[in-house]
Amino acid sequence: MNRIKEVLEDRGIKQTWLAERLGKSFNMVNAYVQNRRQPSIEVLYRIAELLQVEAKELLVNNDMVEKGGADEK
Repeated sequence: MNRIKEVLEDRGIKQTWLAERLGKSFNMVNAYVQNRRQPSIEVLYRIAELLQVEAKELLVNNDMVEKGGADEK
């Protein structure tokens, strides 16, 4: 799982903006944001660069998912 949605919301950035910068379709970026698909490591690092965060900030620790705390860092 990833935290792309939360970071986009925190920064006030639209999915369409991210899709344009990545050269991906809106549907693909929406799948990343909704955790229906996970970006490749290369795409994850590009997203982090565009959002000006560390790539690890976009990742969710598996322990958090199992405990139901995926909204926390």
